[in-house]
Amino acid sequence: MSMRKPFAALALVLAFGAAPAFAQNAGLGKPISEADIKQWDIAILPDGTGLPPGSGTPAQGAQIYAQKCVACHAEGGKGGGAPGAGPLVGGAPLTNGIETQKTIANYYAYATTIFDYIRRGMPYTMPRSLKDDEVYALTAYILSLNKLIGENDAMDAKTLPQVKMPNRDNFIMPYPDRI
Repeated sequence: MSMRKPFAALALVLAFGAAPAFAQNAGLGKPISEADIKQWDIAILPDGTGLPPGSGTPAQGAQIYAQKCVACHAEGGKGGGAPGAGPLVGGAPLTNGIETQKTIANYYAYATTIFDYIRRGMPYTMPRSLKDDEVYALTAYILSLNKLIGENDAMDAKTLPQVKMPNRDNFIMPYPDRI
């Protein structure tokens, strides 16, 4: 009888049997609290769940846009100020073909997605640096440029989810039970 099989079996028992024992008290790291998780969980759902307190108007957003966005997205959200910074305004219907450029007006299904995107990723060089009121204002400005809200409409956690985006009904929810 070969001694390899018992050694192999012993090695497997030690390797897989010891792992759970070490995992329970590895002495590494620290438990993460709900407060820690909440700082990183900034997801905004289509229905507005997760939107923070605050508000902003298109006029306030225009000032912030001029300071922090125009270098990349150009005047009036026309795009082309920087590589990859496409237009934020207008756009041909997506039914024109697969090559049609996607914009906020012709593609986004929910206005809350605009807020979520801006808050997570803008300005490009300093993501997550905008205050919530600034994000609401920029969202309002962009929606106003696309004539999806009025020039005097304020966006907040109550009004933003109510904005009806033109492409809202053209998406199929992959997990509707999660919303």
